[in-house]
Amino acid sequence: MIKFNQAPYIGTEEKYIKEVLESRKVCGDGAYTKKCKTWLEEQTGTREALITTSCSAALDMSAVLTEVGPGDEVILPSFTFVSTANAFVMRGANLVFVDIRPDTQNIDEKLIEDAITDKTKVIVPVHYAGVGCEMDTIMDIASRHKLLVVEDAAQGVMAKYKGKALGSIGDYGCYSFHETKNYSMGEGGALLIRDEAAVDKAEVIREKGTDRSRFLKGQVDKYTWVDMGSSYLQSDINCAYLWSQLEIADKINEDRRASWYSYYEQLTPLAEAGRIQLPYVPAECEHNAHMFYIKVKDIEERGRLISYLKEKGVGAAFHYVPLHSAPAGSRFGRFNGEDKYTTNTYERLLRLPMYYGLEREGLDRVCELITVFYK
Repeated sequence: MIKFNQAPYIGTEEKYIKEVLESRKVCGDGAYTKKCKTWLEEQTGTREALITTSCSAALDMSAVLTEVGPGDEVILPSFTFVSTANAFVMRGANLVFVDIRPDTQNIDEKLIEDAITDKTKVIVPVHYAGVGCEMDTIMDIASRHKLLVVEDAAQGVMAKYKGKALGSIGDYGCYSFHETKNYSMGEGGALLIRDEAAVDKAEVIREKGTDRSRFLKGQVDKYTWVDMGSSYLQSDINCAYLWSQLEIADKINEDRRASWYSYYEQLTPLAEAGRIQLPYVPAECEHNAHMFYIKVKDIEERGRLISYLKEKGVGAAFHYVPLHSAPAGSRFGRFNGEDKYTTNTYERLLRLPMYYGLEREGLDRVCELITVFYK
């Protein structure tokens, strides 16, 4: 069986987790939480990185920080995970979905401005498959219309746009360390904060609405409830697991990219024959091989290919059902303009096995089976 996904395992996890247990400091902001935080700040160049319980939690925090509320509008792609939308829906905002580009599957930056109204407050670009959105254009639009930008970079750790880390370009960036991501702590995430002025408020939100962070820094003699917030701190045990991977982040990145390029090379003949489409990475983007996908003719062909691969012991999967077509999507938002590529992409896109340590023999087998299927 060639699994679709497998969480990273390095071998140092037990040692680091044991250290946490023996320290009796297992809650948030322990020694390994601080190691992960420092790594993120150095890797991305962001002002502050706060480890959270999930990317969903980071998105929730960003929604509070942007101060969106009832009647405000948030622009985002429909081809994304529900957490992108939920964070703002729970604040009472209305969603405005915009079509995606057919090459990168990212939000079409040329369609954003047409979706802006006097109620628009936030733009949420989603970096699909670790390939950056056209951030220069998006940031220019945001600047001219005085809007905030929250990057959903759940899939973007170690990926860059014009040399800048994804998640570090907008006002806020959100990472995921879920089991399905390049670097994992099982469940976890991080919030990247670009501007120093927002750090104190973010720490309050993350600490249940208290100024406990300031207390721990010796800035106040006691801590108390000062604003709204919740419990978004990740356990140091989880961070110890993550640290094993961040220590060798480059090695993991190189391994995944090697798999990605092997897929690309072996499946290029089918693409040149017009049977499938392969991923596209713009020249200004440095991707992290978060996933390798192909696009087939239509949903029927995709279903047959998934079944064929399953019969042969290969895990493969489609991706997001467009949010605007879901019951909650129609209730909380609207699609601006024409759905030219979003639904079409959902119906055609198929993800192949991709994880750290994917054996080349298994990868070659996947490519062989797909080639045979089309013959």
